[in-house]
Amino acid sequence: MSASPTSSPAAVAAESKGRHVVVVGGGPAGLMAAEVLSQSGADVDLYDAMPSVARKFLLAGRGGLNLTHAEAPKIFLTRYGVRQAEIGRWLAEFGPAQLRAWASGLGIDTFVGSSGRVFPAEMKAAPLLRAWLHRLRQGGVRFHARHRWRGWMPDGRSLRFLAPGGELAVTADACLLALGGGSWARLGSDGAWVPLLEARGARVQLLRPANCGFNVGWSEHLRQGFAGAAVKNVAASHLDASGITVARRGEFLVTTYGVEGSLIYALAAGLRDRIEADGSATLLLDLLPDRALERLRQDLERPRGRDSLANHLRRKCGIEGVKAALLREAVPAGDLDHPARLAARIKALPLRLDSPRPLDEAISSAGGVDFASLDDGLMLRELPGVFCAGEMLDWEAPTGGYLLTACMASGRVAARGMLRWLGNPGKPAGR
Repeated sequence: MSASPTSSPAAVAAESKGRHVVVVGGGPAGLMAAEVLSQSGADVDLYDAMPSVARKFLLAGRGGLNLTHAEAPKIFLTRYGVRQAEIGRWLAEFGPAQLRAWASGLGIDTFVGSSGRVFPAEMKAAPLLRAWLHRLRQGGVRFHARHRWRGWMPDGRSLRFLAPGGELAVTADACLLALGGGSWARLGSDGAWVPLLEARGARVQLLRPANCGFNVGWSEHLRQGFAGAAVKNVAASHLDASGITVARRGEFLVTTYGVEGSLIYALAAGLRDRIEADGSATLLLDLLPDRALERLRQDLERPRGRDSLANHLRRKCGIEGVKAALLREAVPAGDLDHPARLAARIKALPLRLDSPRPLDEAISSAGGVDFASLDDGLMLRELPGVFCAGEMLDWEAPTGGYLLTACMASGRVAARGMLRWLGNPGKPAGR
């Protein structure tokens, strides 16, 4: 559609050459879209509300930039939950292998860590971003910092920006919005775009926290004594809203308000949905995932002599510190002196999660522009010539490179959709 299905890349580039396009948002999705558009001959201006682009990208990479994940494509795709079909189309064009090749083209070597995560050889985000921005500028992309998008001017066509010099109207042949979700407002992802798109007929699903921590009603003893402690080498599971058990293994942190960390993030979507449906969620912790229940029961039944329960747990099971504190927090007193019941609790310790942490604290957000409002080229059906990409769309994924991979892939898909549409305005932007 749009340009004919047989249009070659060269034909699309010829049709778009000299066309003026605007990208709003300088995160990974917007930068990738700008790259595809400029390489195809379009005249590209990129606007961002912050003093510099990709601030969330840089902060996320401070402890090591996790670009993507090296796992089987079928498993990789499952990380996108109910949006596997939509995101699978993006990844077919630009998946983990293509992302690593793209980074190599910037002079950035990558490696696969022991967890399967893929990192730049230098681990940091800044060298990759510098090389990327240099290539974009060399390709003719013009950057405009401190320009906050505020919808459209009264003519309904010109884009409205609040800039250092005041209000600015910008016209273009097409625009691509890559405005992020609703988390980390201080870095630019504040969700302020939601009412602007809804006012123009786009359907937007409620922005909700994803990859987030959860509130737990800790006792003062645990809060004061163990906040900040890491709970390592555990397994966690819960029943999702459809009654299916979801389980992961890893580690997490006890905080003053509840729980946080990679293991919690991996399960966060289902836990959040369960809380929304039932008012709370129960997370089951296996504190000794490498020891079978029967073996654990036998160990606990051994005479403890003059040992206290704390020493008995430490000597026979290796449970001490924060794990012992969690047991005392969540196990009824009568079960602590009953080996069989205590063993069962160690293998399935229930923690009640009361609510997710606020959206602005979350690593990312769920919700956003409904896919029903978009065609296959990620153009808004109600706003021809306006495309969307990245985290502002209604999808989510756990950390581990899944978010970044799909954001960048969506930027490429939206840019190619725009190029097709520019070749034949008035038609859908899909393939």
